Amino acid sequence: PVATQAVPADTTPDALAPAGTASADLPPVQRFSFRRSHRAARTTAAALASVTAATVADNLSRLHTPSSRPGPDEPPPPYSDPPPPYEAGAGSPPPDGPPPAYTAVPEGGFDPRELTDFQLDELVHRIIGRVTRLVRTELRMDRERIGRLRDPR
Repeated sequence: PVATQAVPADTTPDALAPAGTASADLPPVQRFSFRRSHRAARTTAAALASVTAATVADNLSRLHTPSSRPGPDEPPPPYSDPPPPYEAGAGSPPPDGPPPAYTAVPEGGFDPRELTDFQLDELVHRIIGRVTRLVRTELRMDRERIGRLRDPR
């Protein structure tokens, strides 16, 4: 809304020009009243909502691509034959004997059974950091997968 102002006593013809014409030396200025009616606020919100809805609908209609489904005139693709049914005995035959037993370590080769307690501790300390990081990563990924981002402990 534009508020009306009192006209000063000594006015020039340019100052009394109608609102539709602008004077040559001054740009037009729109003055707002600080008192707004509830009706004006509702119409402004309604106009803004309708413009926003029209813009969204226009953008969505431009972004919408035609679907890749065949039209009703085209027949569906023919079905292929199903795979043969599963048979339990279709794999390789089970071995006749038991799995291979522990073979002796060749002379001069590494035998983990001969490690001392100190060597075993050193080996564990070398790999524990890497293994711990991997385990933590797997646990975090599982929590993310199920949607629980925090550890409940």
